[in-house]
Amino acid sequence: MRPRPALHAEWTKLRTLPSSWLLLGATVVMTIAVSTAAVSSVSTRECVTAAACHEDTVKLALTGVWLGQATALILGALSMGAEYGTGTVRTTLTAIPRRTTVLASKAAVLAVSTGIAAAVAITVSLYAARWILPGNGFTPEEGYPLLSLTDTTTLRAALGSTLCLILIALLGLGLAVLLRDSAAAITTGLGLLYVVPLLANLLSSPTWKDRIESWAPMPAGLAIQATRDLARLPIGPWPGLGVLAAYALGVLLLGGAMFRRRDA
Repeated sequence: MRPRPALHAEWTKLRTLPSSWLLLGATVVMTIAVSTAAVSSVSTRECVTAAACHEDTVKLALTGVWLGQATALILGALSMGAEYGTGTVRTTLTAIPRRTTVLASKAAVLAVSTGIAAAVAITVSLYAARWILPGNGFTPEEGYPLLSLTDTTTLRAALGSTLCLILIALLGLGLAVLLRDSAAAITTGLGLLYVVPLLANLLSSPTWKDRIESWAPMPAGLAIQATRDLARLPIGPWPGLGVLAAYALGVLLLGGAMFRRRDA
């Protein structure tokens, strides 16, 4: 089967599953809600002067991505894991024998749908922060320009955060293909995203803490959101996103290799 019918088949699967729309909606709602709550909770009244706060308002406005990753991961895992759970993967492979085409089409549909949801969530979060932050003392006069996607560093953080959510969804897909089980893929993925950084915070060695934050997928990937004090980061914005991409694409390629070798 050519790629176009395969893409249409995968799009039909995604749009006819209620769980897909619920997870995409949850990604948007949770990202916006957490970001808005984070922005609303910070005020320059807590600092001697507004400039002394040294707050990275762009990163603050994108706080919700931290939680939105969870639903993106689950969406990716269920997009393949559900087929293994119900046995419909056999029907899929009967209709489309080329397994590389199946996986590539599924990844493409997943990436586009997640990207659209992420772009909506991140844009709304940034403009909600643009409206809220001046009322909390973060004004242009105090050294905090109004957030705008016309600013290159803000645009980089926004685009990078969108890519971050797409890569997390692909990581979930890769884990589901590799493990052939939704629950195992979700548990492994959430542990990799949230438990590893938590363990890093418990370490007494700053050196090892920085190393783990440089190589763990979530803290490395979210470095793309930083717009201030970049020299103090354990890893730079683009290299950090590269680490996340290596995890996502590496697991997806490994899963794809196993998918081609194993029986359905």
